[in-house]
Amino acid sequence: MLTPSPVRLRAFRALARARAYSVPAAAHSKKHIVNIVEVGPRDGLQNEKGAVIPVETKVELVERLVRAGVSNVEAGSFVSPKWVPQMGGTADVLKRLTKERGVHYSVLVPNQRGLDDLLLLLAQQQQQQLTDSGSPPLTDEISVFVAATDRFNKANLNCTVLESLQKIAAVTETATKHGLRVRGYVSVVIACPYSGATDYDKVREVASALLNMGCYEVSLGDTVGMGRPHEVAEMLDVVKRSVPVEQLAGHFHDTYGTAIANVLTALEHGVRTIDASVGGLGGCPYSPGATGNVSTEDVLYALQGSKYHVAGRNGGTINLEEMVDIGWWISEKLGRESASRVGRALRARNSKTTTSK
Repeated sequence: MLTPSPVRLRAFRALARARAYSVPAAAHSKKHIVNIVEVGPRDGLQNEKGAVIPVETKVELVERLVRAGVSNVEAGSFVSPKWVPQMGGTADVLKRLTKERGVHYSVLVPNQRGLDDLLLLLAQQQQQQLTDSGSPPLTDEISVFVAATDRFNKANLNCTVLESLQKIAAVTETATKHGLRVRGYVSVVIACPYSGATDYDKVREVASALLNMGCYEVSLGDTVGMGRPHEVAEMLDVVKRSVPVEQLAGHFHDTYGTAIANVLTALEHGVRTIDASVGGLGGCPYSPGATGNVSTEDVLYALQGSKYHVAGRNGGTINLEEMVDIGWWISEKLGRESASRVGRALRARNSKTTTSK
């Protein structure tokens, strides 16, 4: 039996890695194209304790994500810095970003006041003629959110689910009149830290209400990360009775280590948009022990070589190696290691390879 030379062996390994890391989009059916919404700069950073993260760091994070191929990114939130200090400076982030065509830089708008602040900013941009007629606006999309249980909603927004939906309806109507896309979030779709198991029919009703008021998509969030694949499947079966699966997204936290399994379950049920956070950033202040969002790197790795193709900016792909670097960079800025399992594994592998040369 012939033993390949070290040079040829390295070539074989390089070819295998290239095939795994870049599967041509043409090889996949359109029905298997997966979109990633990168929530690290907003949902990932908003609960960080300690010193407020500088605007310059947030801008660099977003721009590095876009260069890596991300086409949908949450850039921040128009919420009072008194309540969410890390989201202070979102207006400055939007103004400093170098806008790339084909990228949606969305912002969370929790209420009418937040929308008013955003619309004022957009009006000022037009009045000052900071961009010509062919340049993209500061943002073209907002996100709104509501929980699937009254107790969580009261803890988070100090009102019931019904009261939240009424407020969101007014925000959505105004936003769409100003040409903004609106995306909806539903929290605690599997379990609530205050109420226990969530009623899936309630999830369906809330998701349906958000779509009916004008949201183009609704992201279903396992906010506390307690969900297991069979529960995600059961929840989706109920929600899909009155909500088109094409307008649903999955948002999974990894508290119990089931986020990737839940992502795969959602995809098998027809969901084609997944929220993910670089470096596994995130958490939930109303759910003790809840860890960050599923890592973007982990999702990318899990889907490599499968029937699913993760769509990147302008028809390209999202570069896994670059995302790993970004995950480590922002985590180290925050004074810790990356929470991404794939990020840690690839860094260890690359470090070992470098040492052995």
